Amino acid sequence: MIGIFDSGIGGLTVARAILEQLPDYDLVYFGDTARTPYGNKSALTVQHYARRCADFLISKGAQVIIIACNTAASAATDLLSNAYPTPIFEVITPGAAQAARLSRTGRIGVIGTRSTIASGAYERRILAFRPNAEVISQPCPLLVPLVEEGWIRRRETAMIVKKYLRPLKQRQIDTIILGCTHYPVLADLIQAKAGAHIRLVDSAMTVANQLKTHLAHTPELETTLSRDGRSSFFISDVTPQFQAIACKVLNRRLTVLPAEP
Repeated sequence: MIGIFDSGIGGLTVARAILEQLPDYDLVYFGDTARTPYGNKSALTVQHYARRCADFLISKGAQVIIIACNTAASAATDLLSNAYPTPIFEVITPGAAQAARLSRTGRIGVIGTRSTIASGAYERRILAFRPNAEVISQPCPLLVPLVEEGWIRRRETAMIVKKYLRPLKQRQIDTIILGCTHYPVLADLIQAKAGAHIRLVDSAMTVANQLKTHLAHTPELETTLSRDGRSSFFISDVTPQFQAIACKVLNRRLTVLPAEP
């Protein structure tokens, strides 16, 4: 079974990408909605939450874990990789690799939570793939709450996105990494405000592609994963708002269950 965790709704974009790329594989998702957002928490706190999320997924039978939260990926990937024999995937490295390949000029923008941007994780990984790149990072602390509230098409959201993107456009970036898995929900709006000449890198899609490739080259793991096409979704604070947005993100009806890891 493939396990995915996030601080809330954003990781559903990763679940959607996994369901598109690997539709037969069983999946279990945990959204830590009671503690969201992670982006304004300390690294130690995020690491503690990540351990609890991983423990919960493993208790549900996960044999692969995807950290579908950029903040948790930047703070807790090494911790989880050292703590569990389970393969750990995260959204930062494949997104950075794709941006390094796609950028024509090497001027790459990154948008994310304060914690993700402050960690410098994207910059380090981009420069590892493309040492001469120029990375311009922009924290966007209001976007996660706006997505969590379902303010996807509100005029206020459009104004905030435009303001956040202005410094990046002034630096003439040609590629933007959506450095938070909430942000693909706003991808159409971000693209409109960025301009058609700027490429967006969706870390949800890149990690799904990475997992698919890994399984194709690791039959000893791939053959152990259950493939009944079943998906389970758990969150630590069940709300009607989450249920409604989850159905929109996944484009399917689903039942969300409460859990307290």
